[in-house]
Amino acid sequence: MTKIRSRKHPAPSHLLVLMAAALPVAAHAQEAEKTLPATTVKADAEVSYKAERSASTKFTQPLVDTPQTIQVIKKEMLQEQGAATLMDALRNTPGITMQLGENGNTSAGDTFQMRGFSTQTSTFVDGIRDLGAVTRDVFNLEQVEVVKGPAGSDIGRGSQSGYINLISKLPQAENINSASLSLGTEDYKRVTADLNRQLAEGVALRLNVMAQDSDVAGRDHVHNKSIGFAPSIAFGLNSPTRFYLYSQHVRQDNVPDGGIPTIGMKGFFNATAEVRAAGKVDRENFYGSKHDYEKVEADMATAKFEHDLGSDTTVRNVFRLGRSKMDRILTGINTITAVTPADPSTWTLSRSRQRIDQVNEIVANQTSLNTAFSTGFIKHELSAGLELMYERQKALGFSTTGLTVTAANLYHPDADVSLAKPYKTGAYTDGNTKTAAAYVFDTLKLNESWQLNAGLRFEHFKTNTDAKTLTGGVLVPSKGGLSDNLFSWKVGALYKPASNGSIYAAYAKSLTPPGSGNFALSTDTDNQQNAAMDPQETINVELGTKWELLDKRLSLSAAVYRTDNDKQVSYDVDSASYFQEGKTRVEGVELAAVGQLTNFWQVSAGIAKMKTKQIDQASRNSSGVVSESTGVRWSPELTATLWTSYTLGDLTLGGGSRYVSEQKRVITAGTPATPPNMPKIQSYWVTDLMAAYKMSKNLNLRLNVYNVFDKEYIAMLNNSGARMNLGAPRTAVLSAELQF
Repeated sequence: MTKIRSRKHPAPSHLLVLMAAALPVAAHAQEAEKTLPATTVKADAEVSYKAERSASTKFTQPLVDTPQTIQVIKKEMLQEQGAATLMDALRNTPGITMQLGENGNTSAGDTFQMRGFSTQTSTFVDGIRDLGAVTRDVFNLEQVEVVKGPAGSDIGRGSQSGYINLISKLPQAENINSASLSLGTEDYKRVTADLNRQLAEGVALRLNVMAQDSDVAGRDHVHNKSIGFAPSIAFGLNSPTRFYLYSQHVRQDNVPDGGIPTIGMKGFFNATAEVRAAGKVDRENFYGSKHDYEKVEADMATAKFEHDLGSDTTVRNVFRLGRSKMDRILTGINTITAVTPADPSTWTLSRSRQRIDQVNEIVANQTSLNTAFSTGFIKHELSAGLELMYERQKALGFSTTGLTVTAANLYHPDADVSLAKPYKTGAYTDGNTKTAAAYVFDTLKLNESWQLNAGLRFEHFKTNTDAKTLTGGVLVPSKGGLSDNLFSWKVGALYKPASNGSIYAAYAKSLTPPGSGNFALSTDTDNQQNAAMDPQETINVELGTKWELLDKRLSLSAAVYRTDNDKQVSYDVDSASYFQEGKTRVEGVELAAVGQLTNFWQVSAGIAKMKTKQIDQASRNSSGVVSESTGVRWSPELTATLWTSYTLGDLTLGGGSRYVSEQKRVITAGTPATPPNMPKIQSYWVTDLMAAYKMSKNLNLRLNVYNVFDKEYIAMLNNSGARMNLGAPRTAVLSAELQF
């Protein structure tokens, strides 16, 4: 996990050389295979990073013939990397960055943005939206699908930059059992098991379990502990009628991390000269209380029915109940006070006490049809469906008013201190959205070379918000409601110059209505979540090409896109009023390669270059000061990722690197050249290595070393630049994987 200090953008040359080299390597390999004697037997690698299709039934074609950027991260690669969380998995795709939160609050769970837009509320499990501020584990995932670009026709509201679809493990008609035990530095302990048993003809039972208990690398007192189990049963496997009943249950008991101050980091600024010149704090310093905690309960249950009406037609129905609860008390850190400027040992750091008590619920039912037919010379592959959904989020309000929250010593905080516990005020926000939607996608094959793709979604939604806000010591009730219709669509044209390649153009429109993220409508006239506001409109244009080489074992893709998110709230100085003419524009290009370079050499690589711009984006603060934003926070111009492995008999060696260019925090026009605290996250490299040895047919040992160069870098920075989370230092995990 190195951070390059002397070169600005070394990433493109490395990855572009690798990806450019894939074409001649592929051509040479194909030519060599043609000259081999007919008796030669090729041994295929046991692991394949490449997926042929998306697991979503809304995509009717193989990935190579789908006019959209879609990356499938399979469980085999996650296993090699020793990935445990969704954020671990998403490091395999460029263009995604993590977020820390606002000035006085710390974000919880999987908080990230993709292609310049927040995406954490666009996370799905098997095509159904997954709500809640939780950290998702990968123990029950078959694969992670990253769908980029506005996808309102796919998933409905709030999809400016795409969505993440998590595919669950389901029973198979065979007996396969596996387990793993991992031990590592920082007292890391993790065990998983995947047990699949065929009970009778067409009937199978599967159970996935996980338990983890570990400290957080480079941090004192911060701790993660979780358990999960996911039972499932299937009937009618390998028959025309199939029924799946499955659930997942996760419990987490963590000590959360409020971060450390950015003082002493390169680029840090403070108006006081002594503070500006001071050194860094110990990265292991914990500024919280021994009573800080984070408890998560996440449960979901799903019933899926499938029936084949014929060889080309399948009907499905999926019903889900889901609930997650987050209860957390965390200590945030804020302002440095140089009590005696000449004596840093006396400096203090103010703290805030934050509490979240939030419940998310969902009830969903999806009925869909996939079929193929012809109208004259045109062949159709169609997917259509109906979706009914109820989603709710309730969050309680807390305060520390009247209580004393003592400051911490900046360089030597006391982790055993007892700090005031936020108390309930009676305030709350309780919002829900009911949705009824219909969609249809059709691929029209005009001939062997040309295809047209079209998709549309019509949905009616109704959002209601019931809230009480504490104002001047008095609880003020408020209610809000919004009911509207949304129409999202996409079209694409695809040309196949050869059977193993495609060139495409795509155009899509999506809508994001007020309250779409947490169902909390606002009465403030300057708030995007005001029910009187029109939905934001997102238009995406994408041109791309995809190819399958080396006997279709290696996939190469390239895409150039432009995304415009319009109708954002902005302030007009002339009329002294707010209007919806603000816009965010993101333009970029992405390249990717995934699959096998040889029978035993696997690779997954991607590089994304992105430029963000805000147009007519002005705001007015409570003091009447008007400022204009010119860019998008936490949107690096260049990101790249590479993971590769090579098998030599029983030995497999692998490794990879990730690169993120600088991420700007300050995006306001006219900002002083030296804004307070940290103005940006410096660019960095992260490098990991892996070695695995197959001890026997049933036992595999694997060693993962993360951040092998032990470089220090900022992984996340808060909006004021006062606090940060550093990336993990060098760590190692040894895993034993058993098949039985």
